Amino acid sequence: MRQVVALSPLLPEVCRLGLATRGNTHLAAEDVEAALERGVNYFNWCGHPDGLSRAVARLGSTRKQVVIAAQFQARSASDAAREFDRMLGELKLDWIDVLTLYYVESQSEWDEIVAPGGAWEYLDGQKKRGLLKMIGLTSHQREPAARWAQTGNLDLLMVRYNAAHRGAERDVFPVTQALKIPVVTFTGLRWKALLGPTPADPPGFTPPSAVECYRFCLEQPAVSVAVAAPGNRAELDQDLELLDAWRAPADEERELLLSHGERVRKHAGIFW
Repeated sequence: MRQVVALSPLLPEVCRLGLATRGNTHLAAEDVEAALERGVNYFNWCGHPDGLSRAVARLGSTRKQVVIAAQFQARSASDAAREFDRMLGELKLDWIDVLTLYYVESQSEWDEIVAPGGAWEYLDGQKKRGLLKMIGLTSHQREPAARWAQTGNLDLLMVRYNAAHRGAERDVFPVTQALKIPVVTFTGLRWKALLGPTPADPPGFTPPSAVECYRFCLEQPAVSVAVAAPGNRAELDQDLELLDAWRAPADEERELLLSHGERVRKHAGIFW
């Protein structure tokens, strides 16, 4: 199982375990820097001031060794210009490596983004200027996301994938592999539901660790990076244990996790 991957010839290779913030996490800048020291160098920023943004703002000479991705809210070119400039200022960057159009969940949103005067037009211009390296998209809607990737307007997809949410294996990965574009996955723990028991667990069953859950995601050859979004330093340290034992799951581990994923899907509530 590969530990590093090249997302683009324009970017440095990255560790396939990435680090994300989501607006309600409590990582300090020092925690993010500790992850970087361990080799994690794909950072996915939620767009709000936090420990990750503060760590990025003081990267200094290590900037070229890190891939900075950010979730991008704008749908129009004018809003995109304001948001892009704000991000450069907040992160103290001269360029951004990856922007993913955030939670595009409908055809009407996509149509707005790619229409004349839409956000894509502005971002494509920034790519041509060298201020942005890759345009991506984050969505829960697998089939539309795959269809939008086929337009040629996207360099990367970011989709949900874990042992309880496996629809990307059918709807997304065959498309992205044919297109040869990278996939970044999120929600690898299914909001921690995979780490806990279900009412249908067999006797003596022990729920998997976060490391086991990320191993499952990263064993998938179509997945370039799986981002972890730990809520605090203790959870970050647990996630980073994967780096000390980087391997694919054993057959028995995989089967146990898949069975647990099915039980979580049945008992853990709404999936959308």
